[in-house]
Amino acid sequence: MEYIKEKIVHYWSRRVEDFSHLRIQELESEKHLLWLSELKRYLPDRKGLNILDIGTGTGFLAFLLAAEGHRLTGIDLTEDMIQEAERLSRVLELPARFYVMDGENPDFPEGSFDAIITRNLTWSLPHLDQAYARWRQLLKPQGILINFDADYCREQPPQTLPQNHAHKDLSSSMLQEYEAIKDMIRPTQKPRPLWDRELLEDAGYQNIAVDTGVWKRIYGQADQFYNPTPIFTITATA
Repeated sequence: MEYIKEKIVHYWSRRVEDFSHLRIQELESEKHLLWLSELKRYLPDRKGLNILDIGTGTGFLAFLLAAEGHRLTGIDLTEDMIQEAERLSRVLELPARFYVMDGENPDFPEGSFDAIITRNLTWSLPHLDQAYARWRQLLKPQGILINFDADYCREQPPQTLPQNHAHKDLSSSMLQEYEAIKDMIRPTQKPRPLWDRELLEDAGYQNIAVDTGVWKRIYGQADQFYNPTPIFTITATA
């Protein structure tokens, strides 16, 4: 399955510049308040949490929570994404630690984090069962996993997108590369999020909950950030 990860790194290495630009726009828009509200639904109500952002990309979620006074660590398999996240950390003056690291097996001591967060990552992991098990080890007792994702491997290409949508500028080769990644991963997965619940139960998590209403709360407006694929939130405690 390593070849799938190589394909993913290649794809996202090509998208760093436009992806970073979009995330900055998202941070500067009211959309960041919607995401922050979703995170606060589940995070313990205290400052200074140790939080791991897996698949951080250019650091969007990490920066949201660093600005709230938490201690953030972000990891991503794509080196160019991590370099951009480090640059943005300096520009935004929001401290966070960033590392190039495989999200399926993060290299940290067990019990390091109060929370693990991730957005639009787990659909692309070829060994999701192993990842969930490893993440539970990294959480402190009663630590929480907050996963925003969608069943992207089974999504249909959108018929229409807003005129200012970010994906309007993607080349046909980039879109084909994205579809090829989905084709490779699809046979390894069952329909989600039902499958996620099964995997989390097998890994020993407690208090597993799925929220499908997050999609309309975040993407009620068809703007440049619009996601046509219904996302869900799945949360669980160690």
